[in-house]
Amino acid sequence: MLIWMLVFVPVAILLEFFAPERHLLVFLAAALAIIPLAGLLGKATEHLAEHAGDGVGGLLNATFGNATELIIALSAMRAGLYDVVKASIVGSIVGNILLVLGAAMLAGGLRHQDQHYNATGARSQATLLTLAAIALVIPAAYNAVISARAPDGLQALSLYISLVLLVVYGLFLVYSLITHKSRFSGDPSVAHDSHETRPWSIGKALLVLAVATGLIAWVSEILVATIEPSARQLGLSNLFVGVFLVAILGNAAEHASAITAAMKNRMDLALAIAIGSSVQVALFVAPVLVLASYFVSAVPMDLAFSNGLVLSMLLAVLITGQVAGDGRSDWLKGVQLLAVYLILGLAYFFTPDLSVS
Repeated sequence: MLIWMLVFVPVAILLEFFAPERHLLVFLAAALAIIPLAGLLGKATEHLAEHAGDGVGGLLNATFGNATELIIALSAMRAGLYDVVKASIVGSIVGNILLVLGAAMLAGGLRHQDQHYNATGARSQATLLTLAAIALVIPAAYNAVISARAPDGLQALSLYISLVLLVVYGLFLVYSLITHKSRFSGDPSVAHDSHETRPWSIGKALLVLAVATGLIAWVSEILVATIEPSARQLGLSNLFVGVFLVAILGNAAEHASAITAAMKNRMDLALAIAIGSSVQVALFVAPVLVLASYFVSAVPMDLAFSNGLVLSMLLAVLITGQVAGDGRSDWLKGVQLLAVYLILGLAYFFTPDLSVS
């Protein structure tokens, strides 16, 4: 349905080469180009999930979907935009568990009165999000209380916390894919829509994934270069752009896949995509960015996020754990998650353009 929008891919590339000074136009073309590419990525992931199961399919979607966010963050880091990087990390985590999961529950609930999924797997991932929230609270508290007396301690603390998070994420992969795989598989009692088309071959699905990811990476580079001038032109702050605009664009793949899966009554896949992507950003992408900052930037990045960003994540994790923990979803739960996201969006929209780093 969105295949015609692929025309914006060459349009964005041509504008970047021949009219780079038209920042807002380039930004809009690149943003529109990411939408169909994300749709292709999501479709390929769905077909892979048919072969590998919902748990692995959700992990694959989260991994390829987060490639966009990682590329955007690395580009912003090289430009010294640590405020945008930190805001985009929290924005991605919050966006996945509030916006993506909320939209999936709403879309699925409008089509199916009640939907069920594996509550054990959902609670396991919600617990990991709580761990990630703690990992952000500690550096923020250290920065507020102790950093003035030990200025070098914050960077060391951030580095070691990043290493701990990477180890935990690796162990979670072993747990979810090997030792306790059944806890993350779909509920066999849930009936999927019967009019499914025959799944693609693994080779075709992987090829589409690779091509879509490569094009998303290219278009994302174009997008990053126009973020700041476009934000100024639109009268938006870097904080709002990082937490919401960049995160929404980065989450386009997860949006397309999770909503499609929910409408097909595959809530296990939808949750694996939405919550799993937030877990991956918190436990993998953020630590990798800290480690990468030692090589791509003159000043290493720390994990001392602003109080507002930390509070936003804590609130998002709190309501997500309550909503997703019982193994059942409906359209009202989706509305509740979307309402929290809207409230946070309004708060950031009316926040003046101050540094968040």
